[in-house]
Amino acid sequence: MGQDQGGGGGEEYLFKIVLIGDSAVGKSNLLARFARNEFDSNSKATIGVEFQTQVVDIEGKEIKAQIWDTAGQERFRAVTSAYYRGAVGALIVYDITRRSSFDSVKRWLEELSTHCDTTAARMLVGNKCDLENIREVSREEGKTLAEEESLFFMETSALDSTNVEAAFEVVIREIYHNMSRKTLNSDSYKAELTVNRVSLVKNNANSSKQSSFSCCAT
Repeated sequence: MGQDQGGGGGEEYLFKIVLIGDSAVGKSNLLARFARNEFDSNSKATIGVEFQTQVVDIEGKEIKAQIWDTAGQERFRAVTSAYYRGAVGALIVYDITRRSSFDSVKRWLEELSTHCDTTAARMLVGNKCDLENIREVSREEGKTLAEEESLFFMETSALDSTNVEAAFEVVIREIYHNMSRKTLNSDSYKAELTVNRVSLVKNNANSSKQSSFSCCAT
């Protein structure tokens, strides 16, 4: 965990976020588009788990988002379950052209709740919205499920970049707000969570200026 080396009262944030959902819903391409602005139409199923770190500016703070791409294929679930540990955010992805992937969302949510804290920021993502002509899941269905499960919701397209950056940033911003609220309610200047989870270090005792945050909404 890094910390500010100067006397300016810096802070460092490292948030672990997981991408979950059935195989072939476009999780890897969402991550590639967000982290590298790339799209591979021949993308193959992720074997095991991989992650990338992306730096995002949230309200003037440098946030490092460590985003894990967990394989959706059932035979990998035992392998990837350990990677939920410590996650403080999740994007639950389905393919709007495959109803079966939407039907699996509740199972993924159950698995997420088993391994993650209930305060984890959660976004339901209907991917491949560029394929409107073969849509099987309506936007209204996605929105209704998100409301029922208290999730953020967006439809995205990794192909043409629609809402990709916005979806990740809503989750990152909500995690930041969650941690800020916890810090505001704490008397300590240093709060440390487990490795690969969240790091929030305040090094300047004079840095007492604090702001209240409201939840972001879509």
